[in-house]
Amino acid sequence: MTSPPARLVLYDGVCGFCNSSVRWLIEHDRDERLRYAALQGETAAALRARHPEIPQELDTIVFVADEPSGERVWLRSAAVFRVLRELPAPWRWIAPLRWLLPSAAWDVAYRAFARRRYQWFGRLAACPIPSPAVRARFLD
Repeated sequence: MTSPPARLVLYDGVCGFCNSSVRWLIEHDRDERLRYAALQGETAAALRARHPEIPQELDTIVFVADEPSGERVWLRSAAVFRVLRELPAPWRWIAPLRWLLPSAAWDVAYRAFARRRYQWFGRLAACPIPSPAVRARFLD
């Protein structure tokens, strides 16, 4: 993989909540700005080689964007808020809420949720195969 699309969401492909979240994003991303890849896949592995800050653990969402200054990575709550900026109104209006609390506070809440997500939403046996209608938006 030479370079990812301009806006890429990496997610835990076997997490029930994460898969539901990706389906929600697809439904609300009417302009199809976002692309998706599982953290378990080849795309994520190639990005980890360039960005060691992307954890091996599957307990985070990662947003990668091609910025004028180069490829940039956001993790955890920062990634969630950055993804929301890509959506149309009213969803993008949620993104500025990030500044109400320090990033560390948002990440404490994010990590607490991430530790319990399999318990609450289940763990899938394998990464689901996207429907033909949206398959082009997934890298692997």
